[in-house]
Amino acid sequence: MIGLLGGGQLGRMMIQAAHALGERVVVLDPDAQGPAAQIADQVICSPYTDSDGLGQLSAAAQVFTTEFENVPAESLRFLARHGRTMPDARSVAIAQDRIDEKRFIVSCGIDVAPHAVISRLDDFDDLEESLFPGILKSARLGYDGKGQHKVDSAAQARAAWQSMGSVACVLEKRLPLEREISVICARDQQGALAVFPVGENTHRHGILAVTRVPAAVSSAVAEQACQAARQIAQSLAYVGVLCVEFFVLSGGRLIVNEIAPRPHNSGHYSIEACDTSQFEQQVRICSGRPLGDTGLKSCAIMLNVLGDAWFKSSESPVEPDWQAVRAQPDVYVHLYGKSDPRVGRKMAHVTCLGGSMDEALTRARIVADILGLDVGDGLA
Repeated sequence: MIGLLGGGQLGRMMIQAAHALGERVVVLDPDAQGPAAQIADQVICSPYTDSDGLGQLSAAAQVFTTEFENVPAESLRFLARHGRTMPDARSVAIAQDRIDEKRFIVSCGIDVAPHAVISRLDDFDDLEESLFPGILKSARLGYDGKGQHKVDSAAQARAAWQSMGSVACVLEKRLPLEREISVICARDQQGALAVFPVGENTHRHGILAVTRVPAAVSSAVAEQACQAARQIAQSLAYVGVLCVEFFVLSGGRLIVNEIAPRPHNSGHYSIEACDTSQFEQQVRICSGRPLGDTGLKSCAIMLNVLGDAWFKSSESPVEPDWQAVRAQPDVYVHLYGKSDPRVGRKMAHVTCLGGSMDEALTRARIVADILGLDVGDGLA
């Protein structure tokens, strides 16, 4: 039995992969009706820090994994006394704190954006002008654009910091980006590594809207990104599925933005487009199977579907026309089982395949039009 901390859509897709391989999964989550809990073999409804719930999980499973970035590292330490956690608490703790994360990446010899650590009011007195315009990011509990403020001066940064409750932050220089890309890799208990094709990501309002695979970067940039992801995974002695997000600057220079110690939204395309999905890799690692082939079978576009799609024509939620979407060739709909659509909430994704990127783009534009998706220039 695999023990899973977290009951969201990433866990749901991992469980689907586990069942296809004949594995069973027990979920610990406060929501007994969450996307993963709906299809789990066993559900423990409990907070992630509750000792009784963790005790039940440790008794039910032999290996433990996660499906969201803010699982308490202390809970993983508890579970590590009863089995193997994949990933381990150290890796998760580093990824949860932007300050520790940047220090670690730099220690690997990999570039990050110019930045300053803000932990007290006096830190604003020593800020270099070259860091502006910048982005003030909370060190912890930030995702999908949350906990971030664009600032153009030290005075703005100070005001933003105080509005955030004066928590530890990183002030990061805003860089002129050519594009954003991500690399997902899987590393097993023996240290074997498998790297997925590089994805190119477009965000809207801080949330991923579109992933295109393969990314429109040179082979040299793609290899550099894959090598950086390998280096980070190996330096962490990481076991599990890891995503590394990059900024691509002019001239193909790469900057690591952040790491995510779990399967990632930008890897959803792998379910249909690769020989082995990121979720199957997670199950393979947990069950001691060899890693699968990550070869790309076709070009792919992944469209993230937020709750906004339910409110295109009415103030009350109206179910999108999934039948029209499913009628398109080589298009795959994944609904997450969430009954309460809200603006900004991830409700589903759609993957569009093609023998060429142009073919995949054509299908994705039709789907985006049917659903009324705000994809910016993601399908340009």
